[in-house]
Amino acid sequence: MAQQVRGVVARGKGEPVSVETVLVPDPGPGEAVVKVQACGVCHTDLHYREGGINDEFPFLLGHEAAGVVESVGEGVTEVAPGDFVILNWRAVCGQCRACRRGRPWYCFNTHNATQKMTLADGTELSPALGIGAFAEKTLVAAGQCTKVDPAASPAAAGLLGCGVMAGLGAALNTGNVGRGDSVAVIGCGGVGGAALMGAHLAGAARIIAVDVDDRKLETARKLGATHTVNSRATDPVEAIRELTGGNGADVVIEAVGRPETYQQAFYARDLAGTVVLVGVPTPEMRLELPLLDVFGRGGALKSSWYGDCLPSRDFPMLIDLYLQGRLDLDAFVTETIPLDGVEEAFARMHHGDVLRSVVVF
Repeated sequence: MAQQVRGVVARGKGEPVSVETVLVPDPGPGEAVVKVQACGVCHTDLHYREGGINDEFPFLLGHEAAGVVESVGEGVTEVAPGDFVILNWRAVCGQCRACRRGRPWYCFNTHNATQKMTLADGTELSPALGIGAFAEKTLVAAGQCTKVDPAASPAAAGLLGCGVMAGLGAALNTGNVGRGDSVAVIGCGGVGGAALMGAHLAGAARIIAVDVDDRKLETARKLGATHTVNSRATDPVEAIRELTGGNGADVVIEAVGRPETYQQAFYARDLAGTVVLVGVPTPEMRLELPLLDVFGRGGALKSSWYGDCLPSRDFPMLIDLYLQGRLDLDAFVTETIPLDGVEEAFARMHHGDVLRSVVVF
């Protein structure tokens, strides 16, 4: 029998979100119902509200979440009722060409719940990233639930569900930052801040944070940056080169998603260095680079999908580091808010006032 819960719904492009009654069906085969304990407010949710992802309104927003499995459907063995889990939007299939080649973090056929959650009048909801966790309970594919140590704070743990994992993984997985490397991160919001923390965790010797906002640069120092550059006042390419002996950084992580900042990243890396694009561009953006420069500088130009993470591998490991005091996930939780505070949180996020607002149930 379907349960009635409260959830944050975006009904139309650019319209303020509303808290509405959502019907959550019992889990079917391969599905799970999760009682959500906390969910971060991510830029992706705002993109959904603005119609920047697709136009499949109404959306049930929220995806950076942690909670407790309430019930599971037929055939589910990976999680059980009572498990504390982080929700993820990369439930790997195990069967696609990437999975069969032993690279499940590139899975090309990730899956979501088959059934739909609905409004009280029966209107089907599109859950953000297949999750829809700005709700007291949500229905997901069981593979979207990753069991972790329940000692972790739900508000901090849930952030691994998207932005923080994207940044950490951009450094640790995609960028393969190593001990003694020099790293520059362009754009120091939640994702870029996590990339700084990932570079620090990996043992980078010089970590350069670049942003136009001095508030973010101040926070960047706390997240692991050894140097900061305000690119509104200083040419970031020249500054990064100057801080790396005139060579450029071994790894440059672009966490903005704009052609201008990508070009900065490209020219701020050392010869044979690596550029990692983790910022998400919009469809109309175009990039132009001299092909001879692409050839002549060598190295690698990479895109980072979800930090190239494998939730079953990375989430438990990162939570263990968090509980050991070696990974300060709490630093990303700027504020906790109620379910009806999401619209105001979007405004604070847009103005750069927070790393993350987190809805706590």
